[in-house]
Amino acid sequence: MKVDIILCGVGGQGILSIATIIGEASTQAGLYLKQAEVHGMSQRGGDVQSNLRLSTDPIWSDLIPLGETDVIISMEPMEALRYLPYLSKQGTIVTSSKPFVNIPNYPDEAELMAELDSMPSVVKLDIESVAKDAGNARGANMVLLGMAAPYIEILSVEQLRKAISVIFARKGDAVVEANLKAFDCGVAAASV
Repeated sequence: MKVDIILCGVGGQGILSIATIIGEASTQAGLYLKQAEVHGMSQRGGDVQSNLRLSTDPIWSDLIPLGETDVIISMEPMEALRYLPYLSKQGTIVTSSKPFVNIPNYPDEAELMAELDSMPSVVKLDIESVAKDAGNARGANMVLLGMAAPYIEILSVEQLRKAISVIFARKGDAVVEANLKAFDCGVAAASV
């Protein structure tokens, strides 16, 4: 079994934290893992993208071929659309429904949503609002990871929860609990 994931967003949104958590869960599960990141422009506002390849069998390349991505996990809707050529015909897009307008010529929001809605499998949610409602305004990335959890079929929700606990442990119990709560809100939203 294998799952190929593209994580994307802009600098400062927490994409690399999601990659770290998925990587930790994969390692603990004994899976093979390859990761490639683009974060040279990751100062706030720059494009950030990561390829994650998880498998029960050895993986020979860390880059996902065109048309082979199982899940695009995006903190921002325009970034999700940027990676459409990589999405497989059976793939799913999991994205925030709220644009992060960081450039003067940002596309029209209605057009973005119409294009996303034309895709066969899209899960979208205003993750920032859900994170705020959960009491963790900075936890939008954990809400998004929770939404994506059912589509990362090679890992269980519980394995991802355990990885969140491990990754945030050094920041204390309150931070771990806040991130787990945001993650659980995302899981709940995905199952509605």
